[in-house]
Amino acid sequence: MDLSLLPKIIGALGLVFITIGVLTKDRVRENIYFIIGGCLLEVYSVYLRDMIFIPLQVIFVLASMFALYELKKRKKPFFLFWKKN
Repeated sequence: MDLSLLPKIIGALGLVFITIGVLTKDRVRENIYFIIGGCLLEVYSVYLRDMIFIPLQVIFVLASMFALYELKKRKKPFFLFWKKN
């Protein structure tokens, strides 16, 4: 197998994961798909040495991680909302 094909396959998988995330109705799963797809596209961006898409993908993944964190934080059981940490 030609190793130069591997980054292209990784990039294509990244696009597939992001597309699945867009089509998913569940917000938590949506962000998980975005994180996976963004990381895979980051690998492809590094392979291309594209100085625009490398930081763009980092920001995209960080934004998706933050959104996932916020969603998980909100899903605490109701009785924990009034409790101070």
